[in-house]
Amino acid sequence: MRGIVVAGTVVLVILGIGNHTWWLAAGALLYLYLTYGRGSPGTPPPPAGGGAPPETYRAYRERRDRQARWERRYRREHPFEARRQEREKSR
Repeated sequence: MRGIVVAGTVVLVILGIGNHTWWLAAGALLYLYLTYGRGSPGTPPPPAGGGAPPETYRAYRERRDRQARWERRYRREHPFEARRQEREKSR
């Protein structure tokens, strides 16, 4: 991969002798390779074990429980609106 990027950059620089837009393309190619290419510090690999990390599942449970509490409170405080929404949902 590195060889392809270097060869592409050299070709773009040679083409840039007559047109400086190609030099910008070469710079963009190098920037993208250094930013997102192989060997760059990117996102860490997924954890071994296959499942979601405990923090993620814990955060999901907290969001789910908070949403359920909100829905129960809404149904309790607005009984007519909650019934109307349930009827519309079942249609």
